[in-house]
Amino acid sequence: MNYTEITIDTTDAVLKDLLIAELSAIGFDGFEETDTALKAFSSENTFDDDALKILIAGHGLNYTTASLPQQNWNEVWESNFSPMAVEDFVGVRASFHAPLTNVTHEIIITPKMSFGTGHHATTYMMMQLMRDMDFNNKTVLDFGSGTGILAILAEKLGGIQIDAVDYDDWCIENSIENIASNDCKQINIYKADTAFTAKKFDIVLANINKNIILANLDALTNDLVPNGQILLSGLLIEDEKDILTATTLKRWTHLKTITKSNWIALQFLMPA
Repeated sequence: MNYTEITIDTTDAVLKDLLIAELSAIGFDGFEETDTALKAFSSENTFDDDALKILIAGHGLNYTTASLPQQNWNEVWESNFSPMAVEDFVGVRASFHAPLTNVTHEIIITPKMSFGTGHHATTYMMMQLMRDMDFNNKTVLDFGSGTGILAILAEKLGGIQIDAVDYDDWCIENSIENIASNDCKQINIYKADTAFTAKKFDIVLANINKNIILANLDALTNDLVPNGQILLSGLLIEDEKDILTATTLKRWTHLKTITKSNWIALQFLMPA
């Protein structure tokens, strides 16, 4: 499967964050930032040129495109992937890196197209919030699971019967590899484009984007047991007002918001 690479010339860091959020909503699932540009990647099967033109024109920008074969993307991704850590809590590395010895938990991720290596602010903050939660013997839904990194961390923290859901075949394939690499036994992978499930969970993780979260608010509410907790990210600072307005109508209790760069992650408690 080939990918379409677009390059948008901009030095504005705030604008890059906004573009990442907006491009994620129309199917882009890989990003690379430089000092002078933002590169974004989409499967050629899901690339929507009309939606992209409207989005870019709305910002008064221009972009160039290139076709990127899968193998070339893997080589680029691996060459730019370095280990990271959330303080002394959890570290993330690839199989070709040396083991991390200064963290409580270590996650091995095969660097591929799937979003979620811990480097991006949203994944980093989700892991920060997970540190202070009790996952022991808790059932977990990871909606928009990407590489499976949060589901893997949930199992390492004691979670059981963990369902990881994503709509992208590449993410499903990558998650299966990463789950095996981390010797996880409690995670089931499902392909779906909504958060609807017949099950109930103690904890839900949704690191995705504002539009998908709002579109799935009813399903996410129904996914949780009374007094269950949910973490949301993939959200910009300016998204917080809309998220809080919508979740208040669902009687979610807002526990916490944390911020990193221009991004936020939020923690909520479901009504009893």
